[in-house]
Amino acid sequence: MKHQLDFEKPIMELQRKLEELEQHPETHSLGISFEEEIEQIRAKLSETRRQIYSNLTPWQRVQLARHPRRPYTLDYLKSVFSDFQEIHGDRLFADDQAVVAGFARLGDTKVVVIGTQKGRETKENIRRNFGSAHPEGYRKALRVMRLADKFGLPIVTLIDTAGAYPGIGAEERHIAEAIAVNLREMMLLQVPIIAVVIGEGGSGGALGIGVADRVLILENAYYSVISPEGCAAILWKDRAATAKAAAALRITAKDLLELGLVDGIVAEPLGGAHTDPATTSETLKHHLTKILAELQKLSVDDRRRQRYAKFRSYGKFLEKKEATTAA
Repeated sequence: MKHQLDFEKPIMELQRKLEELEQHPETHSLGISFEEEIEQIRAKLSETRRQIYSNLTPWQRVQLARHPRRPYTLDYLKSVFSDFQEIHGDRLFADDQAVVAGFARLGDTKVVVIGTQKGRETKENIRRNFGSAHPEGYRKALRVMRLADKFGLPIVTLIDTAGAYPGIGAEERHIAEAIAVNLREMMLLQVPIIAVVIGEGGSGGALGIGVADRVLILENAYYSVISPEGCAAILWKDRAATAKAAAALRITAKDLLELGLVDGIVAEPLGGAHTDPATTSETLKHHLTKILAELQKLSVDDRRRQRYAKFRSYGKFLEKKEATTAA
């Protein structure tokens, strides 16, 4: 297994022993048949995997969400959707390749799909800007969403970004305004919208395509106003506190569901989506198909009313009553 994470070392050691024994059984027989020895290691490997992946900490789930072999938007466009036709450009400045958008089919249903896209290797990551969109990326997304609204096509957004790009050029072209306009306009769209956090869901960069009737999250993805590293640097002044920050932020799928910030969790295979992309895709497709059918039964007014109420309900606060003084 490539790209080994620290907490996966026990699994990797057992996997290595198993592969060596299967290739050279004669060098490992210790008074018992090598077939029996192989079965013992397989059983121990299976149990070790179950124990590790069933008890992941928030920080370990963040690491899985960032795994370089994890399926990205373009992977799901091939496995979950069909007949994808990409649309380029925002008609204002440029074509931001950190955002992929276009027409597709979900089963027999015509939809519009929009997602943030990272790269697999350095050259592609530079081209995709590591999945961090510029203002033109959000404006392209909005242009495509308006087309979907015009033609009555449901919208599915796939979120996987550490956040919107914070560079000087993005600021000059008003990144905050571009995201803010998306939040406003997505709230008013008449067609059904489903958002899925498939990896990283970072801050406003994620929310810029995340206003939806239903928000789903993959089991090992995360959704947060700030990265654990950023939180640790601000609150503890030390990156060593990253794991503590990840736990305090409550950014895992389970926490977000309990807080009412997402509407459902898409289960992943043991070990993460990258260990079995086909099963992950099939599970995601099932969720999308089911939820889309439910949303299409609602009237436009009911959908928009529920969407607005959903996001208005986020967050809680307490007001301290002023002390009254006797006259």
